[in-house]
Amino acid sequence: MSKKEQEQTLIEHVTDLRKAIISSVVFFAVCFIGILVSINQVIPILTSENELVMLGPLDVVRFYTGIAGSLSLGFSAPFIGYQIWKFVRPALSKHESKTAVSFIPWIFISFVAGICFGFFVIFPTVYGFLMNIGTNNFDMMITAKEYFSFMLMTSIPLGFLFEVPLVLMFLTAIGLVTPAKLGEVRKYGYILMAVISALITPPDVISQVIVLGPLIGLYELGVMLSKVMYKRKLRAENEGKAS
Repeated sequence: MSKKEQEQTLIEHVTDLRKAIISSVVFFAVCFIGILVSINQVIPILTSENELVMLGPLDVVRFYTGIAGSLSLGFSAPFIGYQIWKFVRPALSKHESKTAVSFIPWIFISFVAGICFGFFVIFPTVYGFLMNIGTNNFDMMITAKEYFSFMLMTSIPLGFLFEVPLVLMFLTAIGLVTPAKLGEVRKYGYILMAVISALITPPDVISQVIVLGPLIGLYELGVMLSKVMYKRKLRAENEGKAS
């Protein structure tokens, strides 16, 4: 390839990257504006009728934009993932490209499932536990900022952790990991899950077990899916050799 052709290829890549970034930003902005317009319907769902306070007029703006930004990022994730796939597709093989695009919607579904588990199960359990401790000796006054920050801390990480099984399955599909390797590092995976559980829960055994159980289950599900994908991959390779 000549120097001129290399420069043309680089320009094409930069142009494609620019299009992907602009498209992602526009999609995010549309989601952000839509959520901000309907914020009065969103707030009661997130606060669950808890009495919250604001310490200043700017806190209202930060709170609303924080909610809109977080939700918009979640809704934009599949579109952004698709744009990333379009940009890297030329560097992927046909099999890798087909595998990657098939995983995008399922990764989004897993992320939403994790968020829902965190919001409807983990957050109210941990929040209620801490509030009960506080109200024994103090009058609790919770600001909207602290409430929302704590909600994100106990919900967003679970959204990403729920993607672990599909990520392991995808890495197996493209040959980066095998079920045997995942089995070898299982104990380290358990330790990592225990650390994450301790970080996002209060220091009591019940709350940590409630979180740790599903996390270990997610890792084991990932190992099972990896085995399924590995067998399917071997079968396809054998059929390809036979033909």
